[in-house]
Amino acid sequence: MPIYGYRCSSCGFEKDVMQKISAAPLTDCPSCGASTFTKQLSAAGFQLKGSGWYATDFKGGGSGSSTTPKADTSASSASSSSGDSAAAPSTPCGGSCACH
Repeated sequence: MPIYGYRCSSCGFEKDVMQKISAAPLTDCPSCGASTFTKQLSAAGFQLKGSGWYATDFKGGGSGSSTTPKADTSASSASSSSGDSAAAPSTPCGGSCACH
């Protein structure tokens, strides 16, 4: 459930309230009893930063990300058959994903 910030414009009382999205907004101030208790606008509680999956995997439309792991897998199997010790790890993704 989201947490909404409320503020009374009469007395200045502020309170954070956990409510369902479908719940009606509060109107009566718990401090002074006036019907001027209103919901405040606030910033999101998190920010997406860095180069995570949301920025890299789905940015180009999907056609490029589905072919890249296949090409890396074939390249790693070809280099592992030649005996190269510096080859990418033998994983389904070829070691090119963020989990390896």
